[in-house]
Amino acid sequence: MINSKKIKVHIKNNHARPGTFPTDLEGEKNYTITNKHIEKFINNQKDIFKKVEFFIDWDEDNFISSMSNTNILLTYDFPKKNIIKIAPNLKWIHCTAVGVEHLSPFDWSPKELIITNNSGIQSKKAGEYGLMSVLMLQNYLPKIITNQKNKKFVSLFSNPIAGKNIVVLGTGSLGSSMAKLVAPLGANIIGVNKRGKKVKGFSKIITIDKIDSVLSEADILYLALPETNQTKNLINRKRLNLLKPTCGIVNIGRQSALDYECLCEMLKEERLAGAILDVFSSEPLQKKSKFWNIPNLIITPHVSSDDKGNYINMTLSLFFKNLRLFIKGQKLFNQINKKLGY
Repeated sequence: MINSKKIKVHIKNNHARPGTFPTDLEGEKNYTITNKHIEKFINNQKDIFKKVEFFIDWDEDNFISSMSNTNILLTYDFPKKNIIKIAPNLKWIHCTAVGVEHLSPFDWSPKELIITNNSGIQSKKAGEYGLMSVLMLQNYLPKIITNQKNKKFVSLFSNPIAGKNIVVLGTGSLGSSMAKLVAPLGANIIGVNKRGKKVKGFSKIITIDKIDSVLSEADILYLALPETNQTKNLINRKRLNLLKPTCGIVNIGRQSALDYECLCEMLKEERLAGAILDVFSSEPLQKKSKFWNIPNLIITPHVSSDDKGNYINMTLSLFFKNLRLFIKGQKLFNQINKKLGY
């Protein structure tokens, strides 16, 4: 617990710009923490008000001066260089996203500095997006939309999802939230994770080293992976070629896990049935990108798990729960394992 004087929380909002978070003005509206947000929580937790003070800022306008006496940083990103010299009293950083690959490697962070993330708060929205995308692939929507663009009226008949095999890479909050909604429809959902740990909603779980044994069975391959050294290029050309031509792919994790170049080739050559991609290494996707014109591909602008108008309330709800634990000197939820990168 930090003693007598008030705990200072520095909130760093970002103005929208390409290559970071948020990427556009709509995102800026959805992700900006205001005094009004803080007051709402403080009014319901007046005991916290006596112990904590908040400083809300934009980008790096007052970053160095404010961080000199800050204990907690609430933000998406920040300049990591010399952060411990700039912020000698910093004890805890909460990242307002799930993915923290932009903070990796964590060699800038001392062992005692706690880093937490937003894991879990988006699960309901992510689950519904997952249900939607799985059913879209099962009902040939990527191909139907391509046919519409080409003014082709072609009957594409489909079956219910029951009995189909969905292979899910990443059984955390994003992958499992989809599985819980799709499982009651009768799909056979195979989860792939690092330790083979059982997770609700999955028919079975295998470890990541056994992935090649199930790819040929997949009717849908669903990726919900963070970016780590172990996940980069996991679904490479060799593994994509293990999939059957009727398989569809969804990616709501990070682009780095999937070979997009090979995926595009296979979609063009109809060696895969379709794909829905919500994430790209460079966002927003450039107008000149070839992805816009790939047949049987649906692009969504990184919206699979972001709740409109409620994201900040959910973020602060988690943050204030952790803030109470922090004041009591207890372990916080969602601590990042700096070695694993998530």
